[in-house]
Amino acid sequence: MVMSKSSRGSPSFYYCFLLLCSLLLTSFSALASANKKENPDGTSTHHLHFKIKYTNETRLCNGTKQIISVNGQFPGPTVYVHTGDFVNIKVSNHIDENVTIHWHGVRQMFTVWADGPAYITQCPLQPKEHYNHNFTVVREQGTLFWHAHLGWQRGTLYGAFIIMPPKGQPYPFPIQPKAEFPLLLGEWWNMQLDDVEKFGLENGRGYNISNATTINGQPGLLYPCSQENATTLRVKKGETYLLRIINAAMNFQMYFQVAKHMLTIVETDASFSKPYTTDIIVLAPGQTADVLITADQDVDSYVFGAAVFSPPDPLRVEYPTITTTGLFIYEGAPNKTVEELEFPTFPAFNDSAFALNYVSQLRSLNSQEHPSWTPQTVDRSFLFTVGYSYVECKAGEVCQGPGPGGATVGTNINNVTFELPSVAILQAYYQQIHPNQSVAAMWDTSLAQAEDSYEEDFPSMPLFQYNYTDGNLANNFAEFGTKVMVVDFNVNVQLVLQNTDSLFFESHPFHLHGYNFHVVGLGMGTYNEERDSANFNLVDPPIMNTVAVPAGGWAAIRFFTDNPGVWLMHCHFEMHTTWGMMMAFIVKDGSAPNQKLPPPPKDYPKC
Repeated sequence: MVMSKSSRGSPSFYYCFLLLCSLLLTSFSALASANKKENPDGTSTHHLHFKIKYTNETRLCNGTKQIISVNGQFPGPTVYVHTGDFVNIKVSNHIDENVTIHWHGVRQMFTVWADGPAYITQCPLQPKEHYNHNFTVVREQGTLFWHAHLGWQRGTLYGAFIIMPPKGQPYPFPIQPKAEFPLLLGEWWNMQLDDVEKFGLENGRGYNISNATTINGQPGLLYPCSQENATTLRVKKGETYLLRIINAAMNFQMYFQVAKHMLTIVETDASFSKPYTTDIIVLAPGQTADVLITADQDVDSYVFGAAVFSPPDPLRVEYPTITTTGLFIYEGAPNKTVEELEFPTFPAFNDSAFALNYVSQLRSLNSQEHPSWTPQTVDRSFLFTVGYSYVECKAGEVCQGPGPGGATVGTNINNVTFELPSVAILQAYYQQIHPNQSVAAMWDTSLAQAEDSYEEDFPSMPLFQYNYTDGNLANNFAEFGTKVMVVDFNVNVQLVLQNTDSLFFESHPFHLHGYNFHVVGLGMGTYNEERDSANFNLVDPPIMNTVAVPAGGWAAIRFFTDNPGVWLMHCHFEMHTTWGMMMAFIVKDGSAPNQKLPPPPKDYPKC
């Protein structure tokens, strides 16, 4: 079933009952093209149709702007499924530019062809073409989202992907929620997003920051021409509700708070967690959190909001300073003006200690019904440095970046800046491991072209080794290449992501496609294996698909390679991905017939 929230008009409400819970959103919704079939085993098969099309939206007293949407809705339709369900989503391109859709956090077990990142698992969907994404939701439960994965299109092309427990099973929460509210944090630009991307590449110093941050596509009470359409949640005193919070923002981590209320985190990135109660949560782009909130205050109207958390010096990295807000209104609350409302209060914009302490409190549920299965041993161990670098000005060009000779700003992993190939890496890899299959005839690339499209020599250690947090790197230029890391099937991988002081510190949120991972350690300074690994949590570490590497620190993750294919890993700040902060893992086939990549679908997009 698919439902959506239109962002136009004054807020109204509707209920959607799922299991014993109901979902309250802020406006009536049109159902997207969808049908559902019940299977004999109790699961369902969902057939959905995502039509990529242009639509017009108005924000901030700035007139009407054309944006890319799914089915004319912004944010896009919310997908509801249960664990174990099969999903078929037909994506058809009705715009005059290429597009891809990624199902962020869905494991895609043996369905890597459906993952979506452009030039990694597929070539972009060209105008007037369509592609069927087929996959089964095998293990995930909770809140994820979908978004475009080409250029900056995900700035308007995104929506929630909600996975309910298997039918008949309650949530493993201390209390079952009365209703559920999806809340998508985002950003809004008055200018076109492809112009923002172009400026960020050409300028060499940065990009135009968003004109507003948003909740469910709306800036809220503190922005011009925005109060009437602020996202509104209506609640009843004494009841407990589930907030499904998604940071779909392009370039900023966000604090989130509901004034005078406590939040109990029960899921992170669609993995159950031990209940942790706090008044403020922190989410990086790509992260999600399910939190319980009880309407236990006086009958009144309260403001909830999200404010930017940004560790760098704002003279280097500007950020939106106005909080995006919505209303949490009790049944029977008196009418109030904006000036009379209770607003949330947040830590300083750069309070890295607060953010690190928050994530350090998170623990996976690790119960008998929901074990964590944290890898206890390590078969392959990697250290990836992540940070900024300079990009040399090309011969004959005049550059105005901050580096030597006008060199512009770029990003890198292990001193390698990623270059997108002209052929999808997954296609090229499959051609090489199945050179004689007749399916290769569906592609226009030769085996030689496939072999030349990427290199299997991504470094397991930084090319330049030094005290990564001391700012003494002599060479701030990175290499360029389309490099991947090859790992065997069914091995335990440990990866330490080390932030660097190349140019300046930033907290980079890293997302791994195709896998959930265990965040076994976090710390400040330069990682020391002997000292820091002794403090790893190997019992109940949080399970995530996106981790924010602390500014000036490190994050250690572990995962088990049980899913063959080509899997992108990248910073989820869009500007950093644009500048090249990504790489890919190739997980090889296993030995058993059910451990191998299936052939590509017949409608697989061509370049």
